[in-house]
Amino acid sequence: MGAILSLAAPRSWINDCNEVSLSETCKKQKKSPYFDEDSSRLIPCLPDELSMQILARLPRIHYLNLRLVSQKWKATVMSPLLFKLRKELGMTEEWLYVLTKVEEEQPQWHALDPLSRKWQRLPSIPSVICEEESRKSLWNMVGPSIKITEFIRGWLGQKGGSDPTQFCGCAIGSVDGCLYVLGGFSRASTMRNVWRFDPILNAWSEMTSMSIGRAYCKISILNNKLYVVGGVSQGRGGLIPLQSAEVFDPHTGTWSQVPSMPCSRAHMLPNAFMADVLKPIATGMASYMGRLCVAQSLYSWPFFFDAGGEIYDPETNSWADMPTGMGEGWPAKQAGTKLSVVVDGELFACDASASLDSGIIKVYDQKQDAWKVFIENVPIKDYGNSESPYLLAGFHGRLHVITKDANRDIAVLQADPQDNFSPLLSSSTSLSGGSLPKFHDSPAESEPVNWKVIASRDFGTAELVSCQVLDV
Repeated sequence: MGAILSLAAPRSWINDCNEVSLSETCKKQKKSPYFDEDSSRLIPCLPDELSMQILARLPRIHYLNLRLVSQKWKATVMSPLLFKLRKELGMTEEWLYVLTKVEEEQPQWHALDPLSRKWQRLPSIPSVICEEESRKSLWNMVGPSIKITEFIRGWLGQKGGSDPTQFCGCAIGSVDGCLYVLGGFSRASTMRNVWRFDPILNAWSEMTSMSIGRAYCKISILNNKLYVVGGVSQGRGGLIPLQSAEVFDPHTGTWSQVPSMPCSRAHMLPNAFMADVLKPIATGMASYMGRLCVAQSLYSWPFFFDAGGEIYDPETNSWADMPTGMGEGWPAKQAGTKLSVVVDGELFACDASASLDSGIIKVYDQKQDAWKVFIENVPIKDYGNSESPYLLAGFHGRLHVITKDANRDIAVLQADPQDNFSPLLSSSTSLSGGSLPKFHDSPAESEPVNWKVIASRDFGTAELVSCQVLDV
């Protein structure tokens, strides 16, 4: 009987019971700590301190996607506190940033995570001048097919020189985990502008300008400060070479003056005519052994003559002559420019062959004041006759060459003295468990090495311009 009454209970009574039950459940949920406290947490049921520890240990390649989870996740992933924690935990990652340029198009930065072998495209630098933006963009003047020699030929008044307004001439550097782009040309004028890319915010911002407009200046980092030396500037009679230098402190955002380069070799010329014809130019700079080493050349179309160089000591705030062997043997790239990279305290430079089918990497031996062959048969290619057919970079404690491979893709090659990896420009990009062993060779020794392609990508007709490494 009871069972029958139970089965025959009115539906309205059952619905009322359900509503009471749901109502009580909702009240319990509202009172639950999960809905009060956890709703504002990064990860429910976990303290934010623990959640930060988890996020700090994730590969940085995932951070762009993590920003899409919620506003709080976005704010956390873009917080300097997270990256400070990554540094404390030893979880920072070295990424390669490569600048490419297609003729008549705006140059573009691309970031490479060497471990995942994934590329990311950076946002473009905003226009320097809003008016006539399409013509006066910071990068609009770059022409990769034009050689630096042709520009300098025009700069020194030689007939047949190209229009300097076709160039950008910006200096590229990195300090304190950020990219910096300095100076260059806007139309026929040299610029003082400084732009910084913050990988944490994934955005560009304009910084305090240099004291003078510069193009084709040299840049290096010393004691976590950014030094800028030489270049050319706009004068009444046209472009004039600069011997001045200045330094930028990223923590204060201010510029300070540095004593100008003496260019002592330029003052040793035999007569006034030679001094008028040959112009001193800073053609390379490296931060080495706690000092700034600036290679210099004397130029007269179409030749560059090694003029040694000078070394700046920040402790004495003064310049001194560069050791003879270092200055005279510093390998030159195109137009006399001297490309170098410091890896594990050793100074390396690449000496390309005349045909640019290969090259050798040399290392500077400080004790003997001489450059010695370190790696032979470097697979450099120059299919597009570009201004920068190859670039050097040092990360993960290893030497790397960025060039174009047999498929004309931009490839990042790693010197590998241990593994038998072939062919050199293979499309394979595998890493041995992600481990990147270091060189243990003596600077005086040279032994055959294989080149491992750790990453490659088809950038179409884009040519190389510059590269930097950020540890974030």
